[in-house]
Amino acid sequence: QRERRILEKAVMEHILPSHWEDEVKKWIKDDVPSIDIGGLVVGDELTEATLWGKSKGVVAGFPFVNMVFKEMGCQVEWLVAEGSCINPSQEEKKIKIARIKGPARKILLGERTALNTMSRASGVATAAKQCADTAKSLGWHGYIAGTRKTTPGFRIVEKYALLVAGVATHRLDLSHMVMLKDNHIDAAGSITKACSIAKKAAGFSSKIEVECRSLEDAIEAAKAGADIVMLDNYTPEALKHDAKLIKEQFPHILLEASGGITLASLSNYVSPYIDIVSMGALTQGYATVDFSLKLPPPPTRS
Repeated sequence: QRERRILEKAVMEHILPSHWEDEVKKWIKDDVPSIDIGGLVVGDELTEATLWGKSKGVVAGFPFVNMVFKEMGCQVEWLVAEGSCINPSQEEKKIKIARIKGPARKILLGERTALNTMSRASGVATAAKQCADTAKSLGWHGYIAGTRKTTPGFRIVEKYALLVAGVATHRLDLSHMVMLKDNHIDAAGSITKACSIAKKAAGFSSKIEVECRSLEDAIEAAKAGADIVMLDNYTPEALKHDAKLIKEQFPHILLEASGGITLASLSNYVSPYIDIVSMGALTQGYATVDFSLKLPPPPTRS
C-alpha cells in the first residue's frame, strides 16, 4: 500500500521512455496515411469537444491521449484523475472525462487514435485493479503482476496501465531479468546447467527466474541459484503444498504462481507462501472501456 501511495503522488508520465512520443506519432500516421476528406467537410473552426466515459472502469492512458492531441495542435483538460473509477448511472449513461479544444478537423483527426488507446489502457487498468482489490480483500500482501503476453507495438501502453492500476508489470521485455522456461531448460539439458550458463552471463545485475513443473524442479532451481521460482500450471492444492515446503527450506526465494490464473480463480491461488501471482489475462484478451468524443451541436439558426 505504501508503494501504491508513492505512485499516486508521482507524475506517472515520467516513467515512460524517451521514445514513447515517437510511438504515438506512428499510431497517428497508421490511422491517417493519406488524405482526410472528412476534415474538408468539418473545417478549421475552433471548438470544444467533450470526451465521455460510457461504461464502468478505471480510466488510464492520459499521456498518450495528450500526445495525440498535442500533435493535432489541440489542448486537453481532464475532468477526472487518471486511475479513478467511473461508473455511469442508468439515468445519465455517461460521464464527462475531458474537454478538448482546437480546430474541429484536428480534433476529429486525432479522435479515433486517442479513443482506441484510452479504451484499451483503461481495459487493462480495470482488470488489474479488480485483481488487486480481490487480493487485498483476502488479506494477501504479495504482488499481482502482468506478463510479457502483450500486444506487439502496444506494450508500453499496457505496461503503463498496469502501473496506473497499482500492480506490478513483471519483466518489461525479454532483456529485463532472466527467465528460464521449459524450452530453455530442455535445450540446456537441466535446470542446473541452464542456471549456470545464465548466471555467468547475467552476473550480479540481473535476477534469474526459473519455470518449474514440480517440487523437484523447484528445489533444483533454488539450489542452482535461482532468485525466483515460478510454479507453473499447478492446481491450487499442489501449489500451496509445494510452496510451503520450498519456503521452509529456501526462505529467501521468491515464489510465483502462474498459468491460466484469472480473476475468477485468483482466490484459490493466493497463499502466505506465494509472493507473486502473474496473470497473462491482464494484457491478453482484456475487455475495453467505452469512450466517445462529441463536438457541440451547431448553433440554432433563426
